[in-house]
Amino acid sequence: MMFGSRRVEDEMALARQRTVRFHDERAKATIPIHQKQHGLAASRLGLGSSGKNKVFVAEDDLWYKMIIDPSSDFILTWTYIFRVSCFIAMFMDPLYFYVPEIGYRPTAPTTPCAGKDRRLAIIVTVFRSIVDLFYVIQMIIKFRTAYINPSSKLGVFGRGDLITDHKEIAKQYLRSDFAVDLVASLPLPQIIIWSVIPAIKYSSSRHGNDMLLLVALFQYILRLYLMFSLNNKIVKITGAFAKTAWQGAAYNLLLYMIASHVLGALWYLLSVDRQISCWKKYCIEPDCHTQYLYCGVIPGPSWNGTLVFSSCDAGNNPKFDFGMFQPLLSNQTPNQNFLKKYVYCLWWGLQNLSCYGQTLTVSTFLGETLYAIFLAMVGLVLFAHLIGKVQTYLQSITARVEEWRIKQRDTEEWMIHRQLPHELRERVRRFVHYKWLATRGVDEESILIALPADLRRDIKRHLCLDLVRRVPLFSEMDDQLLDAICGRLVSSLSTEGTYIVREGDPVNEMLFIIRGKLESSTTDGGRTGFFNSITLKPGDFCGEELLEWALVPKSTVNLPSSTRTVKAILEVEAFALRAEDLRFVASQFRRLHSRKLQHTFRYYSHHWRTWAACFIQHAWRRHKRRKMAKDLRMRESFSSMRSYEGDASPEQNLALRRGASIIRELPKFRKPSEPDFSAEHDD
Repeated sequence: MMFGSRRVEDEMALARQRTVRFHDERAKATIPIHQKQHGLAASRLGLGSSGKNKVFVAEDDLWYKMIIDPSSDFILTWTYIFRVSCFIAMFMDPLYFYVPEIGYRPTAPTTPCAGKDRRLAIIVTVFRSIVDLFYVIQMIIKFRTAYINPSSKLGVFGRGDLITDHKEIAKQYLRSDFAVDLVASLPLPQIIIWSVIPAIKYSSSRHGNDMLLLVALFQYILRLYLMFSLNNKIVKITGAFAKTAWQGAAYNLLLYMIASHVLGALWYLLSVDRQISCWKKYCIEPDCHTQYLYCGVIPGPSWNGTLVFSSCDAGNNPKFDFGMFQPLLSNQTPNQNFLKKYVYCLWWGLQNLSCYGQTLTVSTFLGETLYAIFLAMVGLVLFAHLIGKVQTYLQSITARVEEWRIKQRDTEEWMIHRQLPHELRERVRRFVHYKWLATRGVDEESILIALPADLRRDIKRHLCLDLVRRVPLFSEMDDQLLDAICGRLVSSLSTEGTYIVREGDPVNEMLFIIRGKLESSTTDGGRTGFFNSITLKPGDFCGEELLEWALVPKSTVNLPSSTRTVKAILEVEAFALRAEDLRFVASQFRRLHSRKLQHTFRYYSHHWRTWAACFIQHAWRRHKRRKMAKDLRMRESFSSMRSYEGDASPEQNLALRRGASIIRELPKFRKPSEPDFSAEHDD
């Protein structure tokens, strides 16, 4: 009680202050996990205090000085958003490799030249700059995200203490991932495309393309590392990488397509580079100047490039060995519009990534050979990874079905081994099939048992309360009593022809029907000539003898005997309340003993209804017998009784005498037992 009161006082103090008190900023501020604020501590952000968005804000601090809990919903949502931006960056960066192109001058439509697709460069630069902003925002958020103290002693029992001091968070981030995040967020390809390459275009454009290639690939690797780090972070927060198996398979397939996209873009850029290298190799004539090979320079009248273009024509038996780049250059792909050359290069990358580059014919050029080796190794690793991951995710989809199939096979083998008759086998098969349709192989009880009591109660209330209220007996109960009953209800499935209970057997549970129909019949303990049968529908219940047994304060340990035989007419879904659970509810909640609830129970109880019907029939027969006896006495009082008897028929006189002489009545239908409501509370 001491700890409970102290906790209540702390919560009231925090509610009044609506802030988290920090130590001096010069000290190392830590907040244990179990003392974290729930909800946003400051209403300035306009976010609701859902208990999962945890932000620590000092009383006089501004919004940009807030400290965010690394396990909050805000961090998880931002992680998903940032991962999408990383995917967009993975797609956008290789598009810079399509900026260099082989075109033609308007003044010389038959003379090729090296140029740049300015329209594509502008579009890619705009989108790339937008994506770069997300990396900058990610860095800002990391500067304001608390981290767990590695040396925390509470780490033995939980995650540990959160470091919430601004300076400590900044130092930790600068020591860990700041350098990688900074380099990954820099607009390096934009600088090379718009500043470096134009400055060196006329002196060494080939080196400009090589610089673009190296810088873009280096930054691409860093961003790929950040994306995989995000995936690990999501797994740590949520415990699973993908919510469904199909999402996981689609994610790995998307990574494979991005790899094909990158390899195709590299192939295109290297092809343009090899074309320019061929031109420069054969541009050795005195009147051939290399600056005239670019579309931005108008050649002079004395320029002679005939030997250059005839020797470097990839589609006309060139002297230069283009190797694996010849297919792209021979059909003049670099001169096509962006969509055509992109799709063609994407197909080339996907094809060679899947076949590990086995169809490639390479030259002796070192860079080309190394690229082919790299392609074969990457294709082998990625293809094996894709097949393994997709197979794993697909197996996870069908794992439950396969497990259920194995159970069915084991059941069939067991029935054959035990030589069960055909009728029993069919009943077993129907039950197994119906259970699969109702549960899909999910063990609901084991899932609920693993949850905390409070969460389990709320789930049971959500699943059962509306269905339980359909039962007229439960509609008279209050919410607290219904919660107690819902928490102890278990699902019950019965196939057609199943006997729920037989007359005379002990009743171990009450059954509340949700779907289906049941036949409830009785012979009043085997009484000759007596049979009563009714149909139970959704909203009805059976096993009411158990309620009478549970309401008796000093009931015996032995369970009551059933007065009826209950059989399933159709497939039945119901909730069962077991004997020990019903007795617990009856002992803990005295409102179950109220007179109003007793009348409701009698009204809807089929046992009481049958007894009432038999009682009315017996009273009616007794009334008829008394009336007949009264008529007989009135007739005997007349003096002319003999003449009257002569006028009457012999059969009528015999019936009257029998009615007057009847002293033995027909056996009555047994009245249900009356429980002793020792703790009545009239409603």
